[in-house]
Amino acid sequence: MRKLAAAAVAALVFAAASAAVAEDVPYQVAYYYKVRWGFQQEFERLFLKNHYPVLMEMKQRGRVQDVKMFRATFHLRDDWTFLVMITYPSWAALGSPSDEEAITRKLYPDYDRFQKEEQRRFEILDSHWDVPLTPVAPPR
Repeated sequence: MRKLAAAAVAALVFAAASAAVAEDVPYQVAYYYKVRWGFQQEFERLFLKNHYPVLMEMKQRGRVQDVKMFRATFHLRDDWTFLVMITYPSWAALGSPSDEEAITRKLYPDYDRFQKEEQRRFEILDSHWDVPLTPVAPPR
């Protein structure tokens, strides 16, 4: 009986999540970065120089709706040091082709240098993870 109830609850949750994803509503993803000690300024400089303009081009093209960046104010835990919140116009936009390579080739004529700097940006990370977020509405 418990297995049946758990399966029913899981089916309802899956149906609700599928319905939310099917809606054409903005969808947020949190991109967390944990930068190695002593390299935060270099990471932010490379991010703002190389990746932020790519995100702004994606915004101009309509694939991205909003981009916000955060640095942890206090290091109460050792989880992340840089956060990028990207709002996509919809779930479909998140899954659509990003055209990132074409954009970077357009923005950075010295593509080899761009690739080396992006490689460096990831070399100075301890970790990186992406978290798609589902809004939770309070009960009425």
